Amino acid sequence: MKKNPLRILAGATAALALGGTAQAQSSVTLYGVLDQYLHYMHSSSGATVKALEDGAWLRSRFGVRGQEDLGDGMFAKFQMEGGFSTDNGTQADTTRFWDRQTWVGLGTKTLGEVRFGRQNGPIQSHGAYVDYTWRDLGSVINNFGVPSRYDNDFGYLSPRWSGFAFEAHVALPESPVGNHPIVYQLWGDWTNDVIRAGYMGIRGRPPSHAVIAKDMVYDNLYFNWMYGAGTVYVAYVHSNNSTKTAVSNNAGTIVGNTGGYNAGTDPNLNNFYDIWQLSADYRITPQVRVGALWGQIKDKSGRSQGGNGGSVGVYYDMSKRTMLWAMADTMRNDTNGGWRPVGSAGPKSTFTTPNDVNGRTLNGLEVGIVHRF
Repeated sequence: MKKNPLRILAGATAALALGGTAQAQSSVTLYGVLDQYLHYMHSSSGATVKALEDGAWLRSRFGVRGQEDLGDGMFAKFQMEGGFSTDNGTQADTTRFWDRQTWVGLGTKTLGEVRFGRQNGPIQSHGAYVDYTWRDLGSVINNFGVPSRYDNDFGYLSPRWSGFAFEAHVALPESPVGNHPIVYQLWGDWTNDVIRAGYMGIRGRPPSHAVIAKDMVYDNLYFNWMYGAGTVYVAYVHSNNSTKTAVSNNAGTIVGNTGGYNAGTDPNLNNFYDIWQLSADYRITPQVRVGALWGQIKDKSGRSQGGNGGSVGVYYDMSKRTMLWAMADTMRNDTNGGWRPVGSAGPKSTFTTPNDVNGRTLNGLEVGIVHRF
């Protein structure tokens, strides 16, 4: 008889929780997010999309995380997390149950921690420093594409020392290609009560003797001014991690947003983009926050594959766990630009012909709810 994975998860969580009760130094938590929104998008071609979607702000997910005190200031940690679509109940990745994270680690509060396994990289983890959307739906940088997490990843996360913290990752993809291509990730950040400045980046190294022996590059610089009632965000990205798809001239990635490696065969490794973005938010009340941004994707290779766009949004915290939000956004593509609005998850209902995307202006309206447990 086929076993229900959710029943197995619930049983395992209950057993772990009982174990945590017996030993006060241990804790295990079952958590999750439900993120649903109504999505309307209109193309200047005349086509429209109307849909109920998942994952505008935080992709719907569930997970288990825990920590054990090992004594002498040392601890062990783990996290397992899987994504799903609330609107239809399907797994985000049908090839694996825990598609988002599966890692175990050791650390101390003074020296930091090391983690082993599939885990979020710093670019995924620190999107809140990039713009008012937390680099989700409404963000031009997010429309370009954000590398998120990799298999077989070894990571070190430092504590914050005198305002400074850093993070480093090395991932060795499982693929029978020989001379494995490696994915490197690095983040460094300094902050005080008013200013934050940092860098996060990725290098996707190709295999030895690759046809196109060039790294996949993603460099992201950011600056925040925290003026009390809100934050002003300035961000810049330099990357060649974009490639043509059957739908548009620019809507795919060389190194996937949720893993993969640089095979060293894509000629788009030679084509770079600069993305600039200015954003700000303001907290009207403790529960209500508004924000706006404008950004530009500039094609440095002269193929007219850039674009520009922006958004305005409002977020209302009904409680610590439940948030309502609304947004208006636009993306204006150059003649061969193929950029479409993307949230924490890619919309399942979107434009599927080049005529509705390349060289078109896409305007969207969205309202949604996010509940965390």
